[in-house]
Amino acid sequence: MNSKADAFTLLELVIAMAIAAVLAVFAVPSWHAQVARSHRVDAASALYRAAQYLETSAEKNVGALPAGLDQAPAFGTPVYRLHVLSADDTNGGYSVEARPVENGPMREDACGTFIIDATGLRKNRSAGDSAMANANECWSTR
Repeated sequence: MNSKADAFTLLELVIAMAIAAVLAVFAVPSWHAQVARSHRVDAASALYRAAQYLETSAEKNVGALPAGLDQAPAFGTPVYRLHVLSADDTNGGYSVEARPVENGPMREDACGTFIIDATGLRKNRSAGDSAMANANECWSTR
C-alpha cells in the first residue's frame, strides 16, 4: 500500500501565492482606473441629460434639477451631485456642474468638478478652483 497523500508542497504553495500577488499588483490599479473612468462617463452623461432638460424646459429659469437629473448615477448612491449655476454673459444662459460627493470615491479625482454651459463649452475645475488643463481626457468616453 502507498500511504503517500496527494497534496501541495510548500514550494508549490509559495509559487502559486507569488503568481497571485503579481497578478494582483497589475490588476487592482487597472480595475480602479476603470471604475474611475466609468464614474467620469456617468458624470458627463448626466450633464448632457441635464443640459437637454434645460434646453427643452418651458421654464427657462430653472433653479434646481428634478430627481433623477440631480445626481450621477441617476439611481442609487450618488457619486456626483448636479447643480444649475446662474446665467452670466459668457455661458449662454446657464451652466450645469457635476461636483463629486464629499465622501464619495471621486472626491480626490484629478478631473474634479465637471461643467457644461449653454454654448456647449466643457471644462473641469479642480478643488482649488483652477481650470484643468487636460479637460479633454476627463470628458473622453474611450
